[in-house]
Amino acid sequence: MGKPYSMDLRERIVAHVAGGGTRRGAARQFGVSDSCSVKLLARVERTGSAEPSRQGRPRGGGKLAAHLDFLIASVEQTPDMTMPELAALLAGERGVAANPASLSRVLCAAGFSFKKNTDGLGARSRRGA
Repeated sequence: MGKPYSMDLRERIVAHVAGGGTRRGAARQFGVSDSCSVKLLARVERTGSAEPSRQGRPRGGGKLAAHLDFLIASVEQTPDMTMPELAALLAGERGVAANPASLSRVLCAAGFSFKKNTDGLGARSRRGA
């Protein structure tokens, strides 16, 4: 993902336009695209700030967030459950199709880790417990 322009450059573009220059003139002056300058000034008019907006998707809004309690309870009930088995259980009981890798990421974020024992079998458990 690209990075936003620095605040210094943003402020210079805004100052150029506030000093009587045009938006496209500011773009040529500072070596940015016309659309960057036009959108930046529109943002300043709308919000009063030249700060860039947050990039990326907001946290916690995935489709599995609503089913986290169910996933945790299922894994705590059967710690050696595989992710494909958990995906099938989620699809069967809740009607939600999920990739096993997504389930693993959600459980890792919830504090679970996967450890193998001496028998070569694995089980999920909470970290630090």
